[in-house]
Amino acid sequence: MIEIIATVESVEQAKALLPVVDTIYFGEETFALRLPHSFTREEQRELVKLAHQAGKKAMVATNALMHPEKMKLVPEYLAFLKEIEIDLITVGEPGVIYVMGQKEELQIPFIYAAETLVTSARQINFWGRKGAQGAVLAREVPFEEMKVLAPQLEIPAEVLVYGATCIHHSKRPLLDNYYNFTKQEEGTSKHRNLFISEPKKDETHYSIFEDSHGTHIYANNDLSLMQELNELATTNLTTWKLDGMFTPGENFVAIAKIFNEARQAIENNNWTTKLGEKLSQQVAELHPENRGLDTGFYYVDPKKIK
Repeated sequence: MIEIIATVESVEQAKALLPVVDTIYFGEETFALRLPHSFTREEQRELVKLAHQAGKKAMVATNALMHPEKMKLVPEYLAFLKEIEIDLITVGEPGVIYVMGQKEELQIPFIYAAETLVTSARQINFWGRKGAQGAVLAREVPFEEMKVLAPQLEIPAEVLVYGATCIHHSKRPLLDNYYNFTKQEEGTSKHRNLFISEPKKDETHYSIFEDSHGTHIYANNDLSLMQELNELATTNLTTWKLDGMFTPGENFVAIAKIFNEARQAIENNNWTTKLGEKLSQQVAELHPENRGLDTGFYYVDPKKIK
């Protein structure tokens, strides 16, 4: 069966998403990287309750790079997540896995999510044997490599099928440093919708923002693999992620509904190339006007990736 995971930006959006997705994904900024919203503890409690009432799952991001000051906070947060009966967490920092292993009362089912590092079946299976129930496949893995990797997997691998891709993360506050140097007072959060371009390439527009984890830069275009979904399903890559980082509100819900329609067509053997083209166009129409869409690394020749 195909599973759809979707980020959420509010409790109200979660209510709208739950009928069409299997898992809602959220968290708070202290422990999470690159989510549409940072939720309070009470909101997290409510989201878990809503998911369970709908017969769905709630997954929390604890995928940040946990520097020493944050590692000290991890046990208390894990205890909170355990208390609200979270279904899964994502983890990229082995220290978090170590903390869970020290006390049974802190152990929570986890998905290994180390961003660009997750590129081989051997690595994914290693973490599966350490307790991971799945892994988030790096977004830089092309389909030709996915086809080789998929049959070797012992646990499911999540594939991003819609949303933005981070291509650079620095702990340094690069925007603040720039504004301080140029003696400007400007906001640096995601809501400023800031972009940077490559020298002499005005058509490039890389989203950039800062938060407590540092500076994040995103790929020129966002990803949509609508027309590739049947191929992914045939390859047994059936855990699909929808990331609403830059696609807010009702439009993201509408896009999730379209991916759910595609899922149903595939599962019912009603998928056609024409349907894929139609649904892909519908997604494009709902996608933010200031952001491009393409297939990312999907069709890239593995030999050309360095």
